[in-house]
Amino acid sequence: MKPKHFLFILMAAMLGAAAPAHAERESSDTAAPESPMSDEDRLMDAFQNDVLAPTIAPDGYDVTIVMFTDYQCGYCKKMYLTLQTMLAEDQKVRLVYRDWPIFGGGSEQAARAAIASQFQGKYEAFNDALMKTSGKIGKAQIRKAAEKAGVDWEQLQTDLVENSSEISALLKRNEMQATLLGFTGTPGLLVGSYPIGGAMDMENLEKVVREARRLNKRGNN
Repeated sequence: MKPKHFLFILMAAMLGAAAPAHAERESSDTAAPESPMSDEDRLMDAFQNDVLAPTIAPDGYDVTIVMFTDYQCGYCKKMYLTLQTMLAEDQKVRLVYRDWPIFGGGSEQAARAAIASQFQGKYEAFNDALMKTSGKIGKAQIRKAAEKAGVDWEQLQTDLVENSSEISALLKRNEMQATLLGFTGTPGLLVGSYPIGGAMDMENLEKVVREARRLNKRGNN
């Protein structure tokens, strides 16, 4: 398997300087470069870092996985469980969630609520509850998941209104990035610089993570 560098360079040209600004933090799987970032590095930075995209980042991580997901996607829920196992076993993996609600209004409502729950510091618990909700998702299921996760429902409604434009902009960025990566459905994964459409089992995910880690280390030498 080889990273699709040619694809990233093409997409970087398409994105240009339009990548969203993000908070000051480590911006990739390697140390911040002293020289200006290349187009490919800028693109990877845009994929991996977004001030509003929910992120699970352990100290000393060396590989980033970006997951494009929908709360009404059965394969996304299976992939979520696989990723939870990986995060427990490999504590140098960072996970970025890119909500891409392609299965209708319930999916978008759930995505917006999950993103807004970050303002209460409840994202991980709420995301877990939503991922473990079976069947179709609507307001009743979202509220039940919120209660299970200890989310203050009234505060959530306030945060949804106050941050509506920012959440909408994030969802648009997510959709654009998924499209640029060539994904036609969920889940979609970006493991280091490897775009992968569809779910993976643990064995194959571990192989891709090892290769992404090897590539990162080679880039640091």
